[in-house]
Amino acid sequence: MISVMRLMTRSLMPVCRLPAMRIKTMSTKMGSGYRQANVVILHKTLADDFEAFCRANSSPLPLLYRSEPGEWGCPPLAEESDIRVDCPRYCVFENGRLLATVADLTSFTPQMQDMVTFYLGCSFSFERTLQDAGVPVRNVEQNRNVSMFRTAVPCHGAGRFQCPMVVTMRPIPEEKLDAAALATHLAPQAHGAPIHIGDPALLGIQDASRPEYGDTVDPAPGDVPVFWACGVTGVEAVQSCKPPLAFTHSPGCMFVSDREETSTAAVTSDPEQCPLTFCISQRPLHYSLVSKAAVQRIRTLEEIIGADPGERGIRALFVREELLKSCLSLSHASSVLITTGFPTHFKHDPPEETDGPPGAIAMAATLRALGKEVAIVTDRRALEMNLRIMEDAVERGVIEAPFPLLSFQNSGSDSAQRFLCHDGDPTRPRFDHLVAIERTGRAADGNYYNMRGVNIKHLVDPIDDLFTAATAIAGITTTGIGDGGNELGMGKVREAVRTHMPNGSLIACDVAADFAITAGVSNWGGYAVACALCILALCPVHERYLRRGLGFPATPERHRDWANSLPTVAKEEELLAVLVKHGVRSGKTGNLAMEVDGLPFHPTHSDLIQQLREAALWPRPALT
Repeated sequence: MISVMRLMTRSLMPVCRLPAMRIKTMSTKMGSGYRQANVVILHKTLADDFEAFCRANSSPLPLLYRSEPGEWGCPPLAEESDIRVDCPRYCVFENGRLLATVADLTSFTPQMQDMVTFYLGCSFSFERTLQDAGVPVRNVEQNRNVSMFRTAVPCHGAGRFQCPMVVTMRPIPEEKLDAAALATHLAPQAHGAPIHIGDPALLGIQDASRPEYGDTVDPAPGDVPVFWACGVTGVEAVQSCKPPLAFTHSPGCMFVSDREETSTAAVTSDPEQCPLTFCISQRPLHYSLVSKAAVQRIRTLEEIIGADPGERGIRALFVREELLKSCLSLSHASSVLITTGFPTHFKHDPPEETDGPPGAIAMAATLRALGKEVAIVTDRRALEMNLRIMEDAVERGVIEAPFPLLSFQNSGSDSAQRFLCHDGDPTRPRFDHLVAIERTGRAADGNYYNMRGVNIKHLVDPIDDLFTAATAIAGITTTGIGDGGNELGMGKVREAVRTHMPNGSLIACDVAADFAITAGVSNWGGYAVACALCILALCPVHERYLRRGLGFPATPERHRDWANSLPTVAKEEELLAVLVKHGVRSGKTGNLAMEVDGLPFHPTHSDLIQQLREAALWPRPALT
C-alpha cells in the first residue's frame, strides 16, 4: 500500500526549487499519518563527521537511520524502499552549490555506491498529532508548505560541518501553546518541542513574511509565532561543507515511510515531561517553556516566602506567578544588574539595614554560576562600605569573588539610557534584566519614605530612573522584590499598598517593575530567586529550550556547581555577621545584632533558608 503512496506522491508533486523556494507541496497530505524524513546523502568519508554533527544538534537533525555505503533501503522505516526514487524531488549539490533539482537519482547510481544516506526526523510527522490535540495547523488549512527560515543561531560544529540552524514556523493560537508544546515534546524524533516562541527577530529572522524555504503562511488574529528546529538544517550543512557531490531531499519533498505515526496528543502523567508555556516579555514578544514539575516546585518556593512573621499583611501585595515569570526571564538573560540599599536608619552611619544585601548577593552568586554577567549598582556614598563587605564575604567563603560595583548619577535627560545601553543606543542594551531588592523606591510625590513615613531622599541616588528608562528600551525586563510596598519596583502593586499597608498612601513606591515579588522579608525573595533559577537549570524541558536543542545537556558537575551556589544557613550566617561588623543594623528595631527586620537569624531565617533549599533540590540528594 505504501509503495502505491510513494508513486502517487511522486506523480502529484510539483517541482521544488532552491533557493528562496515557494514549494506547493502535497507531502504533508500524502504522508499524513506516516513518519516522514529529511534526507542527506554524502560520500562515505564524510559520514562519521556528519553523524557527529547530527548527535551534537539533535533537535534539527534527529537521526533515524544511517545507511551503509550503496544501501538504497531503510529497513527501520520502510519495507521496500529505494532512496534513489522515493523522494518526490531531490537537490544535487556540487562543491556546496546547488546544481539542479531532479525527480530521481538513478542516473547517479555509480557515484552513490560510495555514498551514505542519512534519514532525519521531520516536523511534518507531528502535524496530525497537533491536529489531534486540537491545535490548528495553518499551513495545512491554507494548502501551503510550512515556512522555513535560516536563523542566526549557529549549530555546534563537527569536522567540516558548521552552519546556522533552520527552523519551521507555525502560527499557533495563544490558548493552544501548551497543547502544541506537549504534543511535540513527546515526539523527539520529529524535532521535539519548540525551540522558540515569540518574536522572530530573537532568532535573527528579520522578515517573517519572506521564508528562505517553503511558503508564507498567514496567521489568524491572536496567533503567536512558534518555531521548531528543522531538518533543512542538513541542506545548509551540505552547502557549508562544500563536498564534491551530495544530495538532499528538496525541502518540503520528504521521504515518506511505511511506519504510521503514533499520536501523542494524550496528556502525559509525568509532570517532568509536561511542558508549560509562559509569556515573559511583550517587548519583544517572548515565551518560555518549563515542565509542570518545575512550576510546582517554584510555586512551593513562592508559598514559603509568603510567610508573614511580622504580621504586616503583606499577602495583600502578593501576585501569583511573579517569582516564576521573573526567574524564567532571568534564566534567558545574559547580563543582569542588581540594586539594593534601603537607608532607613537615617540617624546612624551607615544608615543601611540588613535586609537586601544578603538577598542581592545570593541572587548574584547563582546567576554567576549559571554563566550570567552580573553587576551591582548602589548609592555612591555606600560604594566603599559595600566593597569592604564583599571583600570580607570572599574571605569568609560566602562568595568566590567580588561582583562589580557601580553607581548612577542623573547628569542629564539621557543619563539612564547611556548607563543602560552601549553608547546610549537603545537597540544595544548592556543589561537584559534589572533587579531591585529592598531598594528604596520613589513615591508619587518624588520623595523616598521608610515604613514610618520619614523622608530619606537625601540619602538616595536616583536609581529609579534606570527602571523608568528601561520601560522604553525593548529587551530590558525589570523585577522588584519587597516586603512593604515602598521598595523600588513595587509600584506594580501600588494600589494594594495604598489600601492595605500602614502609611500606604504616602510611602507606596510609584515606580513599577515588570514583575513584583512579595516576600515576608525581602532577603527571602532573593533566596527564592536563587533557588528557582537552580530549579529551572535542572529542568530538562527548560534547559533544552534555553540551548534551542543544540549541543548537549549540562553535566552532573555543572549541576553540582549550580547547587553549590545556593544560599546555605552557614553562608548566610557568615554574611550577616559581616554586615553587623560593618555597622549595618536590623531594619525594624535598629539593633546591631544577628537579626533581619527584627527577626533573629536562628531560628526564623535559618529555618526558612533550609526549607527553600529542600524545595529546590528535592529529590536530588546527590546535590545537597
